[in-house]
Amino acid sequence: MTLIVAILKEGAEIVTRSPSCTTKVTSSHWGAFEVSVADNRIIATGPFSEDPYPSRIPEALPAAVHHRTRVARPSIRRGWLEKRQRSGRGSDDFVDLPWDEALDIAAREIDRIRREHGNEAIFGGSYGWASAGRFHHAQSQVHRFLNCIGGYIASFGSYSTGCAQSIMPHVFGVNFLKMLYEHQDGWHTIHDHTDTLVMFGGINPKNSQVSMGGVTEHDTAGCFEGFKKKGMRLINIGPQRSDAPDGCEWIPVRPGSDTALMLALAYVLEDEELTNQAFLSSHTIGFERFRPYLMGDADGVPKTPEWAAPICGVEPGIIRTLARHMASSRTLITVAWSLQRAEHGEQPYWMSAVLAAMLGQIGLPGGGVGYGYGAIGGVGKSVIGLRGMTFPQLSNPVKSIIPVARIGDMLRNPGQPYDFNGQRCTYPDIRLIYWAGGNPYHHHQDLNALHDAWQQPETIIVNEPWWTATAKRADIVFPATTPYEREDIGRTNLDDYLFHMPQLISPVGEARDDFEIFSALADRLGSGQRFTEGMVAEEWIKTLYEAFQDVAAEEGVEVPDLASLKERNWVKLPISMDAPNRSLFAPFRDDPDAFPLGTPSGRIEIFSKTIDSFGYEDCPGHPVWLPPTEWLGAATEKAPLHLVSPQPGDKLHSQLECALADADGARPATLIIHPQDAESRGIESGSLLRVFNKRGACRARALVSDSIAVGVVALPTGAWFGDPGSNIDPDGNPNVLTMDVGTSRLGQGCSAHTALVEVAKLSSDGS
Repeated sequence: MTLIVAILKEGAEIVTRSPSCTTKVTSSHWGAFEVSVADNRIIATGPFSEDPYPSRIPEALPAAVHHRTRVARPSIRRGWLEKRQRSGRGSDDFVDLPWDEALDIAAREIDRIRREHGNEAIFGGSYGWASAGRFHHAQSQVHRFLNCIGGYIASFGSYSTGCAQSIMPHVFGVNFLKMLYEHQDGWHTIHDHTDTLVMFGGINPKNSQVSMGGVTEHDTAGCFEGFKKKGMRLINIGPQRSDAPDGCEWIPVRPGSDTALMLALAYVLEDEELTNQAFLSSHTIGFERFRPYLMGDADGVPKTPEWAAPICGVEPGIIRTLARHMASSRTLITVAWSLQRAEHGEQPYWMSAVLAAMLGQIGLPGGGVGYGYGAIGGVGKSVIGLRGMTFPQLSNPVKSIIPVARIGDMLRNPGQPYDFNGQRCTYPDIRLIYWAGGNPYHHHQDLNALHDAWQQPETIIVNEPWWTATAKRADIVFPATTPYEREDIGRTNLDDYLFHMPQLISPVGEARDDFEIFSALADRLGSGQRFTEGMVAEEWIKTLYEAFQDVAAEEGVEVPDLASLKERNWVKLPISMDAPNRSLFAPFRDDPDAFPLGTPSGRIEIFSKTIDSFGYEDCPGHPVWLPPTEWLGAATEKAPLHLVSPQPGDKLHSQLECALADADGARPATLIIHPQDAESRGIESGSLLRVFNKRGACRARALVSDSIAVGVVALPTGAWFGDPGSNIDPDGNPNVLTMDVGTSRLGQGCSAHTALVEVAKLSSDGS
């Protein structure tokens, strides 16, 4: 039989595929893959046969699932258990308890908080990326449980797109995520109709490995090969050449300055009479309010290429040539999510829409503007979305919400007012946090400040498979199963595959799935029947699947019954769609009166009376250039380099990091630095570094490369945050360095890409 080499980090060993070895396909957020199991242990993974460009992320799975950092038993922090101490989170040891005892303690504490302080004192944290399975979706599980017991403070948006989710409905009058996933041109339409693809922030196949619910056929790289063969002009505008596939033109730009570049492009269009005035007149509103700012009549500063050049670092001649080319060809402007993950992130998103409107190609196949291509694999997939298989969360009696990236502010400022998207809100006084399915010490900014704020609530409960930084900073930790230790169904609206996800191994240690944990807690709190509706997990999966069958039948799509799917493991559904244009802007373009947008005017809002009425100086009534607090234009001797923190290429967020970090030389994480910046600091590839600013410091290992702009360094996210008390994060988590400020009073999104740092060489022992 074939030998399978499994690098199990607690002692490498060679596992022989014996007659007892089984191999099944399962699904994940990074796609489908084969899993081989022997003796109740995952021993290897392999690529899915139908995936043209399979991700290598699953290679770390066998070691991660069986890793020494798994939470083995229900655990309660000693200081909280014995004295109800809030301090000590992150440094205390834990006491293992039997399940029933731990559940009793947790239920009593939840009940005490809701009786003494109300459900408005409970924050339900989750991020939805724990599993691609439709039933064991951690976010749905924890929210349903909390809704069953009286509700909780919820969050709005995501760290990825929270700013865009706030600003773009004002501009286009549509839910941003709906536009993103359902109404943008697919790759086939772009191939057939686009002549020039202008990518602000690039389109990175590395990021498109993952998608909500998974993407089975990783085809972004293949699509770009097709674009090149066609002769499409591909222009990557951003600080890193690697943010787009090889062979694309690269225009290096300073981070945070894209709005200035877009304004200069718009100036050339207007100054050289290349603007599509007819489209502006018929399909937009407010250009007459924006134009005086653009041309300098309002503030005495024309937004010329000469004005923009020292801001964005792009020569005036390049800007003029690009503007003319965009006006003379079918041009699609794409904008990466990273641009709105920065202070004033509303501005490049709004300005990209204005620039596309001035070109007049919005609504044409392969033209206009699109957002998030390459951010995840689902954007650009042309499939008919089939609804269904969503574990119902029920209604939340508590109506207050906070922007998701303002968790630190919420904990630091209970009862204090703040502005959000035209509303004057008040931060709740959170006494209990229940977190399941996420690691805020990966997503959040300024982690040292978050660690301090995290000491404020009376109780923190976490369901977690591994001892992540979040689990270490909890008071009660319930060991949760991974997707490989339970049965589920894999399916997303952005994909045309359907998977039965079999239970591959028994739960590791005493782990239980979230449904079982919340069922037990709900029973203790008198809401067991409401939570379970009298069904166990297997019955819920069957119920959700049958509902999905009904939805598919309504769409004329035949899917196998559940028994057949289990036997077959997976099927490809006949729902691919190569429509010439699925954009919601196509009918609007043809007849804006018959198909108005959802804005107050029914048009694309270049000037928004609504936003203007908010009176926000950091987000006025039309797009403007607003310099960030930290960027290369404000660099200092102590912090002269701009840090960008892209998504990692070897994992999803911080998942599987426990195994990846075990490999020799894998940590600290790699920081990319330009040769000019490296030489002046005596840095070579492989040098051990200290990356620091006034907020904190972390270790990193240098990679010297001219693929990044001068003055910019890149350190990917995903390294687990270290223990408190250290003056330097050991493995290289960039969020010890990033700013925890809202993008503006309108969006209140995260500003991860607004950070200045310095880099210095460390000795070989890291001192």
